[in-house]
Amino acid sequence: MPRPAATDSSSGTGDASAGSSDDSAKSGGAAGLFDSVKALLATLVGIAHTRLELLSAEVQEELARVAFLLLWGAVALFFTFLGIAFLGVFIVIAAWDEHRLLAAGLMTGLFLLLAIVFAIAASRQIGAKPRPFDASLNELAKDRDELTSRR
Repeated sequence: MPRPAATDSSSGTGDASAGSSDDSAKSGGAAGLFDSVKALLATLVGIAHTRLELLSAEVQEELARVAFLLLWGAVALFFTFLGIAFLGVFIVIAAWDEHRLLAAGLMTGLFLLLAIVFAIAASRQIGAKPRPFDASLNELAKDRDELTSRR
């Protein structure tokens, strides 16, 4: 009769070890899932970091380009206006004795015509420029398409 007691104790020990191996398998699975989520988040943060660096570089390039264009545009406009003003004065002085009003009127009309032509040219140039941050937006669209195609 003492034998059944020994059998019970050995089966009890076997059950305890089986239960602890199930717990370790469950905790290993949870740890694996947690590691996978951490890796996914790290990847997403890396992607976001890369895209923000690209956006930052594009903002700096765009600001430098705009500053350059404004500076040289202002210089060009200053000398253009100065030249046109002196040309108008020269023509009015040259026609002072005979047709000074006609010369002044023609110069005014020419200046207005030039202003309209260059305003149209400027609006076309503004419309032809690619949208700001085009490279960043394209990369984000590629990322979105990649992530949605994996579902």
